[in-house]
This record gives sequence, C-alpha cells and structure tokens, in this order.
Amino acid sequence: MLWLLAAPHRLGFFAGALMLGGSALWWAGVLLMRTQGLSPAWAVSPPAAHALLMSQGFTPLFIVGFLFTAGPRWLGQPDVPARRLLMPVLTMFCGWCITWPGLHLHAGTAGAGMALVAAGWSVLCWRFATILRASRAPDRSHARVVALACTVGAATMWVAAAALLIGSESLLRAATQVALWCFVATVFAAVSHRMVPFFSASALPLLDAWRPMWLLWVIVGALWFEVPFAVAQLWRWPLPAAWRWAQVAVELPAGALLLWLAVRWGLVQSLKIRMLAMLHGGFMWLGLTFALAAVSHALMALSNDQQSLGLAPTHALTMGYLGATLFAMATRVSSGHSGRSLAADNTAWAVYWVLQTAVLLRVIAALLPTLATPFNVLAVLAWATAAVGWALRYCNWFVRARVDGRPG
Repeated sequence: MLWLLAAPHRLGFFAGALMLGGSALWWAGVLLMRTQGLSPAWAVSPPAAHALLMSQGFTPLFIVGFLFTAGPRWLGQPDVPARRLLMPVLTMFCGWCITWPGLHLHAGTAGAGMALVAAGWSVLCWRFATILRASRAPDRSHARVVALACTVGAATMWVAAAALLIGSESLLRAATQVALWCFVATVFAAVSHRMVPFFSASALPLLDAWRPMWLLWVIVGALWFEVPFAVAQLWRWPLPAAWRWAQVAVELPAGALLLWLAVRWGLVQSLKIRMLAMLHGGFMWLGLTFALAAVSHALMALSNDQQSLGLAPTHALTMGYLGATLFAMATRVSSGHSGRSLAADNTAWAVYWVLQTAVLLRVIAALLPTLATPFNVLAVLAWATAAVGWALRYCNWFVRARVDGRPG
C-alpha cells in the first residue's frame, strides 16, 4: 500500500476508484430493491442523495490525482509529493464514509461528514492555488479556470454540509446544481480544451492543436449560463416560457458549436486509435448535452413545463461527458504513469464501451418513460459493471511498482 504515496495520481485515483465502484453498487442496489417494491431507510430524499454523491463523491478525488500530476507541469513547478496530499484526501474519504450512511439514517450525521469532505477539499484547493501563484508560466489560463472552479466546488461542499445540518433539501439541491455546472463540468471543460487537441495532434500529425482561448470562454460561459435556471426551477415551477426560450437560444448554438468542434478536433480520425477515441467519445457527449437540453426546454416552453426530455440532458452530461472523459483520462494517466503503453488494450476498451452502453440506456430511459424501469435497471447494471471493472483493474496497478522500474 506504500506505493499509493509514490505519486499523486495513485493516491487520488485509488480513493476515487473506491468511491466510484462503491457508489455504483450502492445505486444499483437501491434501484434493484425498488423493482421489488422495497426501499432502504432515507434521511434525505433519494434524488437529492443520488445527485450529491454522484456529482461530488468520486469525481473530485479523480481531479486531485490529475491536478497534482499534470498541474505542476502545466505551471512549470516542481512535482508535488503524494504525502502532502494524504491527510486532505483521507479527510475527504472519511467524510464520505460518514456522509454515505448519514443519507440513510440521519441528515445531521451526513452534514457532519460533508463538512469533513469540504474541509479536505478546501485544503487541496489552497495547495493548488499556492502552486498557481508561484508559477510564471506564460500560459496559466487553464489552471486559473480550474482553480476558480475548484474554489466554487469548495463553497458548494460547505453549503451542502450546512443544508444537511439544517434539513434544507432545496438548498442541498441548489448546491449540487452549482457544483455540477460551475465546478465539475467546468474543470472537465478546461482540461478538454487543453488536452483533446494536444493529444489529437500528437497522435495524428495531420491534425493541428487548434484551441483558441475564446472557445474555452464560450464553453465555460454556456455551462455557467445553465446555473440560474437550474436553481430557479427548484423554487419556482413552472418557469415562464420566455425563460425557457432564452435557454434554447443559448443551448442550440452551443450544442452545434460543440458538435462541430468534436469533428474539428478529429473525432472521425480518432477512431483509428482507441485511447484517443475514448477521449473524443466523451467530448461528443458535451455537444449532445446542449442539443438535448435545447429540445427539452423548447418542449417545456410550448407546454408550460409539462413536456420535456426528462433527465436525458443531465445524464448525457454526467454519465456521458463527465463519465466517459473521466474513464479516458484516468486510463491514459494510469497507463502512462505505470510504465505501460499509452494504448487502450482490450480490457480498457471493453470497460469503456460498457460505460457508453450505460449512457445510451439511461438516455433512452429518459426519452421513453413507459420503458423507464427496465432501461434504468439495465443502465445502472452496465454502469456498475464498468465502474467496478475499472476500479478492480487499476487499483491493482496503483498499489504496485511501475512495470518499467522507474520511480513514481
């Protein structure tokens, strides 16, 4: 287990993988019980608990592993020893171990656990901000966006802890929405903007690493644009039709731009290289998220919020873009930093496609309400298979020496 402290990605990814596999099995159990007319005890409503755990449970821990591996290199700073990250990561993990049962048994207990999560994450944010302040690298834009998003994430974790302690589910759901769009999705967008064209140009010489900064600001702006509407509908329903058309006016061109960008960055060419195809397959879901959202909000505007595509856009974002991108990036980092080839072998490729199957099934479940139950069950089983499969394989790598004998 001492190998977990050999590099930041080992520690962060190991903790994130445990949370990923555990949360997938937990939600699969909940949905399977529901099909039998059973339900565990709940201190917080299942949708709110599910949204909190899936948005801020495993993803920040993976961000830790990536951020303190790639971040110092982006910024021209020395590598960060994993031992410096141990206590805040352990604090976050222990916090989730308290929050998780608290969601079922006692909201106050969940709030206390969430406060530990927020404390651990706040320390990690401060440490990354310290690296950023010390840097004199000419290009710090992506790191600044990530630092801002992570700071927002810390704030939302503290708000979520307070919401659980005072028993305000609306405040908890609002914090989760802000965290999803302004924290997690924004971090992933910054990483995608920096890394997708870079990896594509490196692997496919015919492509260029085209990534003008205005694209990053447009993507982040589109993500943050969703927040006031997502929060407003928690307190006011239905929203005025004019508000819905305002969403469509932004989402439709944003979706078209992102789908075009996926092609511009080499979506078709990437199909020749599995590892690259995994990354591009994740990014494509971001464009589909906005396209589905535009259709859904147009339907809501026309029907006084009575008709929509349900949670299809949300799961296109979370399972599709965030999930597939996480699998692609974590697989690449885990392979390269374990001394293995930067190529997706048959196991990695199979796990990735099980995940993509889960996304498709979940989106179909939202689009076809009459078939929601069987498709939801199939989707969660596929998600759990992919999550547990990834965790079992790569956690074994994290606790062993590199195969090439090098340190790290």
